[in-house]
Amino acid sequence: MANHIVLFEPLMPANTGNIARTCAGTNTELHLIEPLGFRLNEKDIKRAGMDYWEHLDVRRYMNFEEFAERNLAQNPEARIWMATTKARKVYTQAAFGREDFIMFGRESAGIPEDILVDHEDTCIRI
Repeated sequence: MANHIVLFEPLMPANTGNIARTCAGTNTELHLIEPLGFRLNEKDIKRAGMDYWEHLDVRRYMNFEEFAERNLAQNPEARIWMATTKARKVYTQAAFGREDFIMFGRESAGIPEDILVDHEDTCIRI
């Protein structure tokens, strides 16, 4: 299973908190692509129920390009699996590698089409 979860421009702190809690419990890195729909200061993190935040390996990026450049350069064999309702293949048909990434889009709009088009082979439905 992949060791990296990516949230593309998450809007809701509670959703991010739930995913972050799972990442903390499974020792999975959490990657956040900005802009975020909330602040990551101590007060807002606690209010969203993310009091375990210091136990996470969290990385932030200004945009998708920065995320892809930094991570694929370090892990050239890694794939970015993109969760989308538009995918032809379901997640059970994917062969996840240990260094792969699973990316989820913004709650209101998903992953932008221009990104999905460039990664059609790794789009999956959940």
